Amino acid sequence: MGLWYTTREQVKRAAQINGPDSNPSIDRLLESASREVEDSLNRWFYPLTAIRYYPYPSTHSPTAYRYWLNADLIEVTTLVSGGVTIAPADYFKEPVNYGPPYNRIEIDLASSAAFQAGATWQQALAVTGRWGYCEDSIAAGALAEADDGTETALDVTDSSLIGVGDLILVGTERMIVTEKTLIATGAIIATTALTADESNTTVVTSSGASCKQGETVTIDAERMLIESISGNNLAVKRAYDGSVLASHNIAAVIYAPRTLTVERHAVGTTAAAHNIAATITKNVPPGLISELCLAEVIYGLTQEKGSFALTAGQGEAIKEISGKGIADVRKRASDAYGRTRGPRAI
Repeated sequence: MGLWYTTREQVKRAAQINGPDSNPSIDRLLESASREVEDSLNRWFYPLTAIRYYPYPSTHSPTAYRYWLNADLIEVTTLVSGGVTIAPADYFKEPVNYGPPYNRIEIDLASSAAFQAGATWQQALAVTGRWGYCEDSIAAGALAEADDGTETALDVTDSSLIGVGDLILVGTERMIVTEKTLIATGAIIATTALTADESNTTVVTSSGASCKQGETVTIDAERMLIESISGNNLAVKRAYDGSVLASHNIAAVIYAPRTLTVERHAVGTTAAAHNIAATITKNVPPGLISELCLAEVIYGLTQEKGSFALTAGQGEAIKEISGKGIADVRKRASDAYGRTRGPRAI
């Protein structure tokens, strides 16, 4: 799978979808919608570490001091022209007052550096760095175990902060979260059993500190949303995510989906070992981009349920599926983030 601009969990909450049955359809539409967002706007919204090659001279960049790029640039690691490495002090990333992202590199005219061809003009310029529109991120908990650099199932401290489809960063390695599975939180039901009553919303645990507000926990086969925590008492929403209300005995184990299945060394980074308690951050695309991706997925689900017909429902409940709402989101995203395909250096 590729990187998604919203998560499976966010789609299910927005569309009020319960249970795991729709997960494959949602995941497929998330992949399709995320790639469609990139294709329609001509850019991507995560940091990609890569080396990109350009010809020099180029019809779009004929001068020896300015080179227009055909992709968003966040940061340069190494700049080589004609086999000669240009020092960071000898060039500028532009526009300096608005970037990143940057759309061109300019040689400092006070230096002796210059863009130049090598044995041939082909691939004469090599720019190594991070590419993409943005690399905004927020804190997303920490590792709950050490990692030797090869594991694809990582335990974390808080499942509410990370969703399926997120791009996370641990140390210098980025990973894509492809699934979440249950693990014991370390807490059990203590003192008072739970009855099969939706009004019985207080779970007395052995360790409130082992649970996190916003997590969906599982006790026996019933899922519950933790709405708040006071000491060792969890205030929960019962029979959550389409699960069945049930009674639970004292000492029942409380589980949370804190084991992440991940794709290692994603978006050009290198796999590495990580210590327990290593900080996790996750990529945050612009809000309008997440909104567009979410809208595309929900629209796709609606179309599939209606067998791609122009109407949905029956009798007096029949309604037209026009897509007018999503058209507005698409236009706003295009106006704010659309990128023309030129000037192109290759």
